[in-house]
Amino acid sequence: MDVLEAILSRKSIRAFKPDPVPKTTIDRILQIAQRAPSGTNTQPWHIHVCAGDVKQAITNDVLALSRAGKGRTYEEYDYYPAQWKDIHRERRRGIGWALYGLLGIKKGDREASARQGARNFLFFDAPVGLFITVDAYLGRGSWSDAGMYAQTIMLAAKGFGLDTCPQAAWIPYQEPIYRHLQIPEDQSLVTGMSLGYADPDAIENTVVSEREALENVVHYRGFE
Repeated sequence: MDVLEAILSRKSIRAFKPDPVPKTTIDRILQIAQRAPSGTNTQPWHIHVCAGDVKQAITNDVLALSRAGKGRTYEEYDYYPAQWKDIHRERRRGIGWALYGLLGIKKGDREASARQGARNFLFFDAPVGLFITVDAYLGRGSWSDAGMYAQTIMLAAKGFGLDTCPQAAWIPYQEPIYRHLQIPEDQSLVTGMSLGYADPDAIENTVVSEREALENVVHYRGFE
């Protein structure tokens, strides 16, 4: 697949087929992703890959925490702000209601919203789960590097006919992830990710998030 096509066709998939992904394919994707850039070539990322019983154990334990209301907050991990500015809040709401509208979830239906939110912890039925971490002592520059690494994985996956969904939803429920994947405590969780073959019949996979007009985000100086 052409790199431009991969960029333009990549989107977050929220319903996967159960078809397994060969480990050799995952290895090749991650080998390619090692070419992601990083400041002074620090390559600060680690990636923890799960499938089968280990993935199911993470799902079971995180769902139990979620149902019991025992998740921590994003603010505790300095991940998201306690309050969003209007422009960012509206973008978040926009993609959320675009998805919920397709699924027939009405505004105010907290039970249905919670059920859909819990789909994150099933990896949206994907056969493979990924978790990206960086050494906890590292700062924002290394988190930026980890973001470029995650994007490289997602684009490389497209080249193998696979799709992904990066998931911040795991951040409040880290203990089972660290325990089942034997992640050292000196690691900070950057993101989770689902990997697999998109279900072409799932209506939620028709969602394409809107992008801001260039004139609202591009700031040129010094051009004639």
